[in-house]
Amino acid sequence: MAQNCLGKIRSNYARLSEKEKKVADYILENPERMIHNTINEVAEDLNVADATVFRFCKRIGFKGYQAMKIALASEIMKPIQQIYEEIGENDTEKTVADKIFQSNIRTLENTLHILDEASIKKAVSLLMQANRVEFYGTGGSNAVAIDAFHKFVRTGIKAFAFIDSHFQLMSASQLCAQDVAVVISHSGTNKDTLNIIKMAKKNGAKTIGITGFPKSPICQYSDVALFTSSEETEYRSEALSSRIAQLSLIDALYVNIMVLNKEKAKHSLEKVREAISDTRM
Repeated sequence: MAQNCLGKIRSNYARLSEKEKKVADYILENPERMIHNTINEVAEDLNVADATVFRFCKRIGFKGYQAMKIALASEIMKPIQQIYEEIGENDTEKTVADKIFQSNIRTLENTLHILDEASIKKAVSLLMQANRVEFYGTGGSNAVAIDAFHKFVRTGIKAFAFIDSHFQLMSASQLCAQDVAVVISHSGTNKDTLNIIKMAKKNGAKTIGITGFPKSPICQYSDVALFTSSEETEYRSEALSSRIAQLSLIDALYVNIMVLNKEKAKHSLEKVREAISDTRM
């Protein structure tokens, strides 16, 4: 779960260098501003090197800037609990719907705040260069993987997804250095999913991980990690809430590919439409 970022900063403050203290003060004075900024923007605001900001993140116990920003976002968002999350027995059907929609909106907003520009750019680049892209996920994440296939089959890139975890593992065993595996797991600890990404990595394939936890095992095997931010509520688990953010990340990757690969994508999309149209005749 999210670590106490602000507490870590305060407890380590005395041991920080002068430049690192500038970063600490920047966060403590306005944490909301921090979660909206890239590492370059923070460094520029403080007139320090990017490396100073990165070193500060490591000093207080995080893997890097992105991991710290995710923890900070979770920490400062949680106290601001909105009344719409509290589903009451006397709520009308419309009120319940309103609260669920608002909760989903906040999940998307939180995920957008922690979305790293460099990571999404690298993920798009890997997908653009791939000979074959496979989407993997088990349980609830499998629905996201199938949705990703449904989208990416229109891009002109060879895209695949399997429902059965054994088929997924067999398919991952056939990947090579020209291929990309997109592995989706909210916890990042699912045994089947880890076996799949390890197999893909072993065969030299590039890997993109989508998860809610920056320190989860799946990140160790990901060339690029994209993170979601969601909260558990009384009637919905954190994993269930995160699914809408996972779907949105997939959608963002898909649209980027369609824009950058316009002609090939247009031709592929026309073929898909023709195939669907023929089956209706």
